[in-house]
Amino acid sequence: MLGAIIGDIVGSVYEFNNYRAKNFDPFFHPKAFFTDDTVCTVAVADALTRGIDPAIALRSWGRKYWENGGWGIRFAEWLANDDKGPYNSFGNGAGMRVSPAGLLARSVAEARTLSDRVTEVTHNHSEGMRGAAATTVAIYLARTGMAANDIRNSITVDFGYDLSLSVDEIRPGYRYNERSQDTVPQALTCAFEAVNFEDAMRNAISIGGDSDTIAATAGGVAEALFGIPENMTRKAWGMISEDMREVMTRLYELAETRSIDPNPPKITVIKNNIA
Repeated sequence: MLGAIIGDIVGSVYEFNNYRAKNFDPFFHPKAFFTDDTVCTVAVADALTRGIDPAIALRSWGRKYWENGGWGIRFAEWLANDDKGPYNSFGNGAGMRVSPAGLLARSVAEARTLSDRVTEVTHNHSEGMRGAAATTVAIYLARTGMAANDIRNSITVDFGYDLSLSVDEIRPGYRYNERSQDTVPQALTCAFEAVNFEDAMRNAISIGGDSDTIAATAGGVAEALFGIPENMTRKAWGMISEDMREVMTRLYELAETRSIDPNPPKITVIKNNIA
């Protein structure tokens, strides 16, 4: 989850001012901040750890941090209206916010179930559901220790995404859009092709497009693959609010108790670093 938040923060300054190279510096821009991507990810974690309706959690957190903005028009309308149901969205917000489900899942089947639960309240279009589920399953598989290339092949077979292009091949022709089917595969590639967490973030920023959301999606997977360097953990921890930190701590503690590994290194490292 913290990987997704770091991706959001790092990408926040590049969403509408793309930087199509990996050498951006500093890693955390002085004007970087958490956006709606972080708010929604925290809301999903809150829903899953407390067993509450994801729609209630998303609306509560979204309204509390409304000014962090960047909301899509239809999602903003949904946030503001308690009576509004899912609106058949195939936007990339579903894949961006779903990393907590990947941390809590104990099987591929449960990963899909948790993903669907937190996605269908808004993004109930088949493409929105697919993007969220693919991201969740990728995180779960990374936590089992599966190699990135094997996860890539599994996601290709099970979800039908074409993940054959490299980051270098994606970058020249990639353009901004917010469709799940045109952002999730690219984000996953940025994580699968990386050699460490930072490299995944630099891959994500370098292709341009919806930078904060692509980096958030890639960040959740990269965290499960590589863990997060302590300096990045501490920096991001200081850039989010106390109530968000409380939810994150609860999530990682619960993830440890549900772990598929009796000694889960990725989760333990993060929890110890932010305690």
